[in-house]
Amino acid sequence: MGLVKAPDASASGRGLRLGKLGLTLTGSYLGYQFQNLFLGEEAKTRKRREFNHQTSRHISRELGELKGPVMKLGQILSMQSQLLPAEAIQELASLQMQAPGMHPTLARAQFKASLGKDPEAVFRHFSPEPFAAASLGQVHLATTKRGEKVAVKIQYPGIAKAIDNDFKLLRSVTLPGRIAGYAPKDLLDEIQRGFAEETDYLKEAANIRYFRQALERLDFVKVPSVLEDLTTERVLTMSFIEGRSVGEFLASKPSKAVLDRIGSRLVELYHYQIQCLGVLHADHQPGNYLFRSDGSIGLVDYGCVKRLAIDFADLSACCVNRTWREGAGAAAHVCRLIFGPNVSIRRAQKMFGDLEALVELLFPEPPAGRFPVDFGKAELLNRMVKCYGAALKHKLTNPEFAFVTRAELGLVSLLHQLSSVVNTREIWRRVHDLAIKDHCAVSR
Repeated sequence: MGLVKAPDASASGRGLRLGKLGLTLTGSYLGYQFQNLFLGEEAKTRKRREFNHQTSRHISRELGELKGPVMKLGQILSMQSQLLPAEAIQELASLQMQAPGMHPTLARAQFKASLGKDPEAVFRHFSPEPFAAASLGQVHLATTKRGEKVAVKIQYPGIAKAIDNDFKLLRSVTLPGRIAGYAPKDLLDEIQRGFAEETDYLKEAANIRYFRQALERLDFVKVPSVLEDLTTERVLTMSFIEGRSVGEFLASKPSKAVLDRIGSRLVELYHYQIQCLGVLHADHQPGNYLFRSDGSIGLVDYGCVKRLAIDFADLSACCVNRTWREGAGAAAHVCRLIFGPNVSIRRAQKMFGDLEALVELLFPEPPAGRFPVDFGKAELLNRMVKCYGAALKHKLTNPEFAFVTRAELGLVSLLHQLSSVVNTREIWRRVHDLAIKDHCAVSR
């Protein structure tokens, strides 16, 4: 893993780097197109792959060094196998867990500034090199004085300021879209709020404590515990969760039965959160899931958690049962759930065709509904992207769905990588019955 200095948090510095990146890519593309004029078909194919690989590596390196929201964008893009060439996916995937980290001296300084001591004075052993580096911080392996293996998450310096400046840039470039109603202010505010929350590790520690209790019923999910005396706003120390990232796990050649079991459990975990808890771990990028050969799942990184203001138990039931077909009142109810109370029913109904097509893939009706959904096919991801695109086209975005949509895309992308075959209707029914039985009794 390469090491870099602290990310530039200034608006001018980040803006200049992004602008330079755009100009560099434009120049590279023009040069690539000019060379194509003199190449045969086979050489064009080879040159296209080389161009995709080199360009994606450049983008991955720049986004990784910038950190913050722009790096998160790269992480999200790396999960969209239906939108980008394989070479781009391969390069951007490095942003999930292997982005450039801070220099060890800077990481130690950050730790000492937050806890008042060097890591070597606190731990029996502390690895100076991070084993995972992401958009807002990096994670080091350590051993406590009592011999417990732990993960120590250290925030990059100036990252909160970088987030603020990135969103100022984003609001600037999206001004025409906001005026036209395609990128509403409330949507950007919600995304910024979520990103800013991730910089408070005390809030993340509270999220971990909540999920450890709330997910106890799902014995296949492993949640870390927080070491309170070694946690601050900028340093988070947790018990170490064993497991492999999705790429490492697939490289171990697990059986189809294990892949399907994991896929079914991921779907159950998702529905349990939205139907029984009303709280969602909203960062479904692959680096946050650790898999084991017994089918158990380690869930880490609780910075991005969405407390749902919408009754998703009701909404999911409406989708599974297609209640909008039952008359104007039922259709209006679904529209209010998805788009909010201030959107006209006539305009919202423009989405019903896309919604029907998406739901039919997610929860096929009988007799097809008796059979599992094959997430290995790209059709579902393509349909999701089309549906979300239609919402933007018809100006029907709801800020409450900003992180739910991100979680759904991440989940389906992960299931696609695993090629899991899952009986989604059966799992939904089981969790829905549990939610009714418990009256969603778990505290929100």
